[in-house]
Amino acid sequence: MRTASTAKFISRKQSPRAIALYIFLLFAFSIFIFVFNAGNIVEDHPAPVISIQSHPQTKFLQTADDELWDAPSRHGLRPCVKPTSRYKAAHGSDRYLTVKSNGGLNQMRTGISDMVAVAHIMNATLVIPQLDRRSFWQDSSIFSDIFDELHFITTLQGDVRIVRELPKELELVPRARKHFTSWSSMGYYKEMMQLWNDHQVIHVAKSDSRLANNDLPLDIQRLRCRALYHALRFSPPIESLGKKLVDRLRMRSGKYIALHLRYEKDMLAFTGCTSGLTDAESEELRIMRENTKHWKVKDINSTEQRIGGFCPLTPKEVGIFLQAIGYPPSTLIYVASGEIYGGDARLSELMSFFPNLVFKEKLATKEELNAFAKHASQSAALDYIVSLESNVFVPSYSGNMARAVEGHRRFLGHRKTITPDRKGLVRLFDELESGQLRETSSFSDLVQQMHKNRQGAPRKRKGPSPGIKGKARFRTEESFYENPYPDGYGMLNRDVRFPGYELQAMSVHGAAAI
Repeated sequence: MRTASTAKFISRKQSPRAIALYIFLLFAFSIFIFVFNAGNIVEDHPAPVISIQSHPQTKFLQTADDELWDAPSRHGLRPCVKPTSRYKAAHGSDRYLTVKSNGGLNQMRTGISDMVAVAHIMNATLVIPQLDRRSFWQDSSIFSDIFDELHFITTLQGDVRIVRELPKELELVPRARKHFTSWSSMGYYKEMMQLWNDHQVIHVAKSDSRLANNDLPLDIQRLRCRALYHALRFSPPIESLGKKLVDRLRMRSGKYIALHLRYEKDMLAFTGCTSGLTDAESEELRIMRENTKHWKVKDINSTEQRIGGFCPLTPKEVGIFLQAIGYPPSTLIYVASGEIYGGDARLSELMSFFPNLVFKEKLATKEELNAFAKHASQSAALDYIVSLESNVFVPSYSGNMARAVEGHRRFLGHRKTITPDRKGLVRLFDELESGQLRETSSFSDLVQQMHKNRQGAPRKRKGPSPGIKGKARFRTEESFYENPYPDGYGMLNRDVRFPGYELQAMSVHGAAAI
């Protein structure tokens, strides 16, 4: 029941000036509340980070989720492998190039791609290459076991004529056996065409790094991309299981890191890296290096190797690194590697930081993996697929697989690849161990700043190391297959095309109009 005074108040008609005053006061009060709360937010959270539980001796910070997982900007570039209008299509040839590929899976893949380009330059018919069966991995696989042979032939039919084997009448004819010079120019192979005057078949004893990284015609560079990224598709059984592994990882956690943990016995013996190992382990590696004839360098100073950044990160160092970058302990990490030297004991040093580690042996059934048993290259192909499709790829060492995956991820749109600065990290690790870095947040800041520009964004391919002259300079260049990005900046316009890329037309909102 309303009182008389209340009724009188409600029935009283408010003036327009009073209504305006009420609205203004309400608006001012709302602004005050917003500013007050915003100030508290800024004060409580000076940076977009949250605390995470860390290693007993160190506490780092987790960066914002978007920064951890998002791919870098590709600046409007997209893959482009189409020939230019000046490209001359392949035509049938009665001159044949036979090839013996050498090395592991990715060394053979890039070498085969080079041989496709060489066959085009020399106007030769390419015979399906023989794979390396005598390397460290002792893999008896043939080409069709690892690659989709029919797809390889048909995809490149407009570039090079490819046959499965030599014609019967040419099997016994004398062949010109050549070790083509590494990192050779197009002019070199034009000169090699003189061999056709006396031979109908040229046999190439090694296929890796036979073409220069730079200063080749645009159409030859694009042909290399077509060969590696389009034609050299893995065989259907490998592709099928590889995709299943990716799907199973996605079901466990929407995002995952693929870690190429290069910490196998052969790698440590080859590089002479023994930091953190026992005397017995160091001696075992020295004996292995001494007994491996094709490893030229025998006497290696492990300390100098490590300080120079020439050693793979240890499992413990990888854990410290990823934690400093900001990934939480719950992060799902797929480990792409062979047998880790030191076994579970050494792997536990990584698991103390990131317990959610997964190997293909845990994702696939024994029956699924039986077909790939004792075939190291086929098994490596599974790791390659999972690494290629990961949200983030992190290699602990810059070996052949690391370079191949990084380049492929660049080609597919500059997917996020964090390449550790091993030389810089060793210095920080040692300072952290010695207590020189007392504030662990500063360690994390230093690591993140060090890797701000090492996450797969477009950049110019690196040239030779300063002071290196002659043919030795080619060895220090960044591989074309590691970074098939354009050779220069400042030329990005719609009339210019680059090896492996073209500039996308951009809408008014900055989105690619494809």
